Amino acid sequence: MRKALTLTAVALTTSLALGGATTAFAAGTPTPAPSPTASTHPAASARVEVPSSPVKPGDAISVTVTAPAGSENLAVSSAALGGVRLTPGKDGSWSGTATVADVKDGSYGVSLTGSAPDGTKLQATAQLTVKKGDAPKPPTPASSSLRLSTDFGRPGDKVTVTVKTTAKDVKDAYVKSAAFAGGRVDLKNDGHGTFTGTATVAKDARTGYYGVDAFAGGKKFDTVKFSVEAKANPDVKPAPLKPAPLKPSEHKTPKGSVNTGQAPADA
Repeated sequence: MRKALTLTAVALTTSLALGGATTAFAAGTPTPAPSPTASTHPAASARVEVPSSPVKPGDAISVTVTAPAGSENLAVSSAALGGVRLTPGKDGSWSGTATVADVKDGSYGVSLTGSAPDGTKLQATAQLTVKKGDAPKPPTPASSSLRLSTDFGRPGDKVTVTVKTTAKDVKDAYVKSAAFAGGRVDLKNDGHGTFTGTATVAKDARTGYYGVDAFAGGKKFDTVKFSVEAKANPDVKPAPLKPAPLKPSEHKTPKGSVNTGQAPADA
C-alpha cells in the first residue's frame, strides 16, 4: 500500500515537472513579427486640381497639385494639355500652368504621378472638360440702307434721297435733318422696297456738318453726315458794271463842236 502511494506521488511530480518545462518552452518561443504598417503617405494623399468649368482650346489654365512635402518626380499629363511645369510652393503644394490643346469637345483625364518621401508611389486623377463653344455668327446684314446723291451742298441745292429696305410691312420712309428745308423729307415708295425723294438744303443753314437720320416703318435705322457750305458759290461771277456818266466838270468841248455832254470822239 505504501508503494502505491509513492508511485502516485512520483507520477504527479513528473507531471508537474513536465508541465513546467512545457510552459517554459512556450514562453521562450520567438514572437511572430508584426505585419508591415501602411505607408504614412498613401496614394490617396496626393491630389491634382484643374478648372471644373469647361475650357476652350488655346486657354491657359492653372494646375494645382497637393502631395506630401518632399515628394519627388511629380508629373502631370493629359491628352488635352501641353507640357505642365510645376513649381513647388509651401506645405506640400505645387502649382503650374498649361495650355489647352486643340482637341475635340469632351472630357479628358488629367493624371498625376510621383513618389512620396518614403518611396511610396503617388497617383491621382482629375477630369478636364473641353468645349469649343458655338462658332461666331456672321454679322446680320442691315435690313435697310440710306443713300444721298451727295454729302455736300449749299443753301438751295437739291439732294436726292434713297432708302432701300428688306424689312417686311414697311409702308413709309423719311429722313430728318436740320440741313434740309422743313426738317423732314417724306419719301415715295415704288412698291418694291425702295423709297426716293428730293431734299432741298435750307436757305438759313449755316456752314458745318449735319446729321441726316433715316427712318423706315417709323424706326430709325441709320444716320449719315451731310456738310453745308453757306458762303456764296464762287463759280458765279458778278455782273459787269455799267460805265458811270461823266460829271459836268469832266465835260470837254472840242473846238468847232457843240457840247453834247458826251466824251469827244477820237480824231
